[in-house]
Amino acid sequence: MALTRGGRMTILNRIATLALGATAMYYFDPQLGRRRRALLCDTFTALRNDAADCLLSEGKQAADHVRGWTAGARSGLGLDEPPASDRQLTERVRAQLGRLVSHPGAISVTATAGDLTLSGHILAAEHDALLTAVTAMTGVQRVDDRLQVHEDAGNIPQLQGGAER
Repeated sequence: MALTRGGRMTILNRIATLALGATAMYYFDPQLGRRRRALLCDTFTALRNDAADCLLSEGKQAADHVRGWTAGARSGLGLDEPPASDRQLTERVRAQLGRLVSHPGAISVTATAGDLTLSGHILAAEHDALLTAVTAMTGVQRVDDRLQVHEDAGNIPQLQGGAER
């Protein structure tokens, strides 16, 4: 048995041929071959479906990222459309409250022609960040700050989780 390629099979070729023959016997067995081939087909179908789902998911995520970048660019250039109504502006501000303060239900928001009025209770540590973020929002002309600022929650029920949202 030579290990050269000069017309003779190398050990690696023999092992590969043996493995191929064993695989063929396994899948073409008269009694269980049909079942084994069906299982193999089902496995490949499942892998193909998983790959397709993964690609679809990644594609949707990439599209979402592009939409986000586009929206960010539009807002950075001042191309965002202003809110269609005071109600829409109020809802935009309310949506931001949940990200900016620990007790958004303790704050009341009203809008009139782009002028916002914020009233209710807020913790001092969150006050400046809220005013900065709300003032920078598209469609906000002026902010009337009527918030009662508290250093800690103390005996204020709205700041202790009892506020309705």
